[in-house]
Amino acid sequence: MTSFSDLNLNPKVLKAVVEAGYETPTPIQAGAIPPALEGRDVLGIAQTGTGKTASFTLPMITQLARGRARARMPRSLVLCPTRELAAQVAENFDTYAKHVKLTKALLIGGVSFKEQDVLIDKGVDVLIATPGRLLDHFERGKLILNDVKIMVVDEADRMLDMGFIPDIERIFGLVPFTRQTLFFSATMAPEIERITNTFLSNPARIEVARQATASETIEQRLLQFKPTRRDTSAAEKREMLRAAITAEGERCTNAIIFCNRKVDVDIVAKSLQKHGFNAEPIHGDLDQSHRTRTLDSFREGKLRLLVASDVAARGLDIPSVSHVFNYDLPSHAEDYVHRIGRTGRAGRSGVAISIAVPADEKYLTAIENLIAKEIPRAEAPWSPGARPEGEERPAPRESSSSRTRRSRGGRGRPEEGDRKAPEEAAAAPRAEPEREREAPRTRDRDTDRRPPRDRDGDRRGRGRDGDRIVGMGDHLPDFIALSFEERRGGPAASEAETPEVEDEAPETVAAVETVEAPVAEDAAKPKPKRRKRVTKKAEEATPEDAAG
Repeated sequence: MTSFSDLNLNPKVLKAVVEAGYETPTPIQAGAIPPALEGRDVLGIAQTGTGKTASFTLPMITQLARGRARARMPRSLVLCPTRELAAQVAENFDTYAKHVKLTKALLIGGVSFKEQDVLIDKGVDVLIATPGRLLDHFERGKLILNDVKIMVVDEADRMLDMGFIPDIERIFGLVPFTRQTLFFSATMAPEIERITNTFLSNPARIEVARQATASETIEQRLLQFKPTRRDTSAAEKREMLRAAITAEGERCTNAIIFCNRKVDVDIVAKSLQKHGFNAEPIHGDLDQSHRTRTLDSFREGKLRLLVASDVAARGLDIPSVSHVFNYDLPSHAEDYVHRIGRTGRAGRSGVAISIAVPADEKYLTAIENLIAKEIPRAEAPWSPGARPEGEERPAPRESSSSRTRRSRGGRGRPEEGDRKAPEEAAAAPRAEPEREREAPRTRDRDTDRRPPRDRDGDRRGRGRDGDRIVGMGDHLPDFIALSFEERRGGPAASEAETPEVEDEAPETVAAVETVEAPVAEDAAKPKPKRRKRVTKKAEEATPEDAAG
């Protein structure tokens, strides 16, 4: 059996490996380290959790032990898809290079540019970065990539999923053509294969496991259920998740719960916290400091449940994860392998439980076709029809159409307190139709609600004589009560000429009639002659000037 001492590593690197507790390399390490030490390009294909990070870290430290970096010109470059994976690679360099004098810098988002610029200006041997932040420094003129001798692309298939392939191709064009390239991926999509054929020169291909296969140490289960109603499916799915966690009992020491969307990550985490579970969310929208604190708490055992998006599905090395729960089946079948690969690492056993609804049938078929076997179906620990003792079923959600009809006085869904027994409904007297015709109900046009009743039981919004005030709400402006004659400044109609009426319409007509006569008399009078306009200059002229 091969040991690390047989791989021609630097003695100081070998000493650090032994102190870390490793003696025998994994298959991907035993296959990738020798050609990497020879300076050849390497294409490594292995499932997650097989030790790919040490496959390029150990030969890089051995080769970089000789030499010194110049300011703003790193000697090696490691590209990672996520901040967490980049930070983990940096930790591995600290572990294996503690006896070798090498400098490193970590360029990730969520950290001040100023702190990173200080490290780059001093010169670093190893530069670990995410593609976006690396290009930001390069465009600002703070970074020169002409001296890169070793370039590593880790989790290349995840780069493809996150849309980093154009950035990767641009970075390949910025580094020297004579570099050594170490390319690692869990799967080989056609786009990944195209990049390897373009940028790798006669690489040593190491494939230690069939593409996209799950570890044999992981026990897989599938919980299928059909929600009772569409509007309560999310709540029932969360209850199924809580029941599955409770059913595992003490065997579930810690677990990662994966959701497809960031919004669902927050909702599921809050739901678990509400029901007494020790859970925290982690996704790309959180601050880097918050994400780091959450991961540290999970590694140290202070946090039991980590609700995560796929940002945590790749590269996170947490060896002691006992369970993985797929709250949502991933839309990409390859992500299923990476998710469940967070458990059962380093030869340990693990459990992966997935929850599926009828709408996930196409995703389930794609996953089973990829792993070439059927996921065992398990009996669900909870059914939608069963409720814990003392817990009531959620009330049905009222549709928008029912609320609209009820607000407009139509037949909406009756409330629980308004429902009557058939005998009471038959015995109740019907409303008098005559009263409805005398005082028809109206509603306010702005709020679409019926006007409230006053103390006498009558509807508000009536005049003093009981007349309806249409379109004016509870108040009649004073300017509308004025007659047209009063507004024109003419004599107002006397009380003797104006009959006393109840309705507003006759009063308005009488006001109009009193106005028409004066207007006609004014039209019959002859128009006065217009005075000749005299300018100021003409007024100032004297009679002598006029005669002259």
